[in-house]
Amino acid sequence: MIAMPWPLSAFLAWGACWLVFDGLLRLGMGDYFAMLGGVLCGALLTRLAKTDMRRLIILAGFPLSLLGTSAAWELPGWGWLSLFAAALLVYPLNAWGDAPLFPTPKDALRGLPDRMDLPPIPRILDAGSGLGDGLIALRRAFPRAELHGIEMSWPLRLLSALRCPWARIRQGDIWAASWADYDVVYLFQRPETMPRAVEKAQQELKPGAWLVSLEFEARTLQPQAAYTLAKDRPVWIYRAPFTPRG
Repeated sequence: MIAMPWPLSAFLAWGACWLVFDGLLRLGMGDYFAMLGGVLCGALLTRLAKTDMRRLIILAGFPLSLLGTSAAWELPGWGWLSLFAAALLVYPLNAWGDAPLFPTPKDALRGLPDRMDLPPIPRILDAGSGLGDGLIALRRAFPRAELHGIEMSWPLRLLSALRCPWARIRQGDIWAASWADYDVVYLFQRPETMPRAVEKAQQELKPGAWLVSLEFEARTLQPQAAYTLAKDRPVWIYRAPFTPRG
């Protein structure tokens, strides 16, 4: 199977479902069989995704979009362009290689304080802070911490600032911004970007600083600790200087 960046694989899968649906209609197969063909196409193309959540997104995309077709056909061309422009504002092209907008469960990080040695008021960065769910979870775990967030999308940055007025959130690229001044860097990325995160952490995190990843492990590093509170959402904890996994 050819590897494709997310969410391009989802867009291609949804487009293929619609092509199958339209082709079956043109062959006179009827609405029911055309819809069934589109759904089966989506089921087959879930192989393009590497996680269960992404497979579910691919599978659900065609039937959900089909539900809105009665109104969609009446939408003028400028309306579709406006929707596309709005989507790019929320999820800009240069962020497509990073994690999609999945929130951190509010209690997923409450096991961190018992497993980490930190100064009384640690500086903690949520790298890719989205709508602020990771910052909220971090505050529940570390109520005295100085919390920072970096988010590429400026609409999400504004919304998260409203939700998290106690955090310092700025718009920016997590890969260009320095991680050197933080005691903890928290990530909820994706498997494909974890090697890049590890490389950056090895180059920039000071000795004694921590890298925390929700769900996805740094496969080349030996974790200092790991635990699971939220269902199927392990938390991986690494400390600089990092120990390579043997």
